[in-house]
Amino acid sequence: MRLNEPLARELGFDPAARSSEDWAQIFSGNALLPGTAPLAMAYAGHQFGNFVPQLGDGRALLLGEVIDRHGIRRDIQLKGAGRTPFSRGGDGRAAIGPVLREYILSEAMHALGVPATRALAAVTTGEPVYRENVLPGAVLTRVAKSHIRVGTFQYFAARGDMEAVRALADYVIERLYPELGGSENRYLDLVEAVSARQARLVARWLAIGFIHGVMNTDNMALAGETIDFGPCAFLDEYDPTKVFSSIDQFGRYAYGRQPHIAQWNIARLAETMLPLIDDDEERAIARATSVVEQFVRHYNGAFVGEMRSKIGLQDEQDDDLSLIQRLLELMQESKADYNTTFRALCSAASPDGAAGLHAQLGEGDGIAGWLEQWRRRLEAEGVSAALASERMEAINPLYIPRNHLVEEVIAAAEQRDDFGPFEALLERVTRPFEPQPDSGHYADPARPDERVMRTFCGT
Repeated sequence: MRLNEPLARELGFDPAARSSEDWAQIFSGNALLPGTAPLAMAYAGHQFGNFVPQLGDGRALLLGEVIDRHGIRRDIQLKGAGRTPFSRGGDGRAAIGPVLREYILSEAMHALGVPATRALAAVTTGEPVYRENVLPGAVLTRVAKSHIRVGTFQYFAARGDMEAVRALADYVIERLYPELGGSENRYLDLVEAVSARQARLVARWLAIGFIHGVMNTDNMALAGETIDFGPCAFLDEYDPTKVFSSIDQFGRYAYGRQPHIAQWNIARLAETMLPLIDDDEERAIARATSVVEQFVRHYNGAFVGEMRSKIGLQDEQDDDLSLIQRLLELMQESKADYNTTFRALCSAASPDGAAGLHAQLGEGDGIAGWLEQWRRRLEAEGVSAALASERMEAINPLYIPRNHLVEEVIAAAEQRDDFGPFEALLERVTRPFEPQPDSGHYADPARPDERVMRTFCGT
């Protein structure tokens, strides 16, 4: 068993109060803590644009809620503990690979400052799980501010149960958006608040090169946290059309389409609450449409702000977006590794520190002109090369959970029952900005023979 002890203490648990075996029994679903009341949540969802009126937790069980040491209410949920009423013929189990993937990815996202569900524990079950092959079974315990999704609202709206939609919206406001409690139109304001939070989240995804891979409405949490790390991946070379997910055959959820899809999902949320927004349908649609259209403004502001920070700037200028877009164009033309390029930029404010950047982007006039413009901006802000480097190294990670490294971890666990690679990668990606000894392999892009071209859903 792997227990995330710092997170356990944050939630109010004392890891030393029970034996490792006791924790393993609890976080595999074989024993219950006092007050636990397991349940599987119902929800609907648009999956790749097609509406399914009933989905639900097919392999997840919500154990209950705790108030953490910061006074925040958080859900604790098992994934892979067995069948539920929503398993739809499945076994409700999880294999070790998807469990380790979600543990690593969710903890890495947290360390990178991206809102995400957290991994509290991973437990091997000793039982086989039958997929294309026979795989070792495991259970993940994850923590979220809430597991309520856009699809949760869709479930009740599809049944015409508007009182349930109202009760759900009131609960979400009370739990996640209490500042809206006294607003004149709390349901319209809820859509806008969720939209703004999701816009910031997706901007963070693009800033770090993250592709969620399966942005169905049942995978968008109203808390504004990244949820469900199935076929997700990080970019290697920069390409807005990049898709890794084996089930995204038409690129609906490609890296560069994620803002558009997030707005589309927000529109689906707004549809569920139209009768609550206004008794007059036309007025409700007009008001909701106006709010949904504001997503673009929220996203653009958040994205430019994130990228401005990645290149060491703070002062907002009219040419910010063009400066950022030109760098991304140079990266795409050069097929440059996304994360390595931004890490190399950390040293490039000084001309004698630009070798790493040129290794990624070449020596042509394009990069020379961009560097000149960028350095002028730094100079105008009064930013020295040393300060620019310090700023950028604090926001551009050295270590990310690169796809080939995650696959190496999974292969070691599946084939050799070896969790050493898992621990080694986890150590790096949860301290992503600080150089660690003997860690060059973890910072380097994949070699051609190591590249992972497809990722797979964990169900």
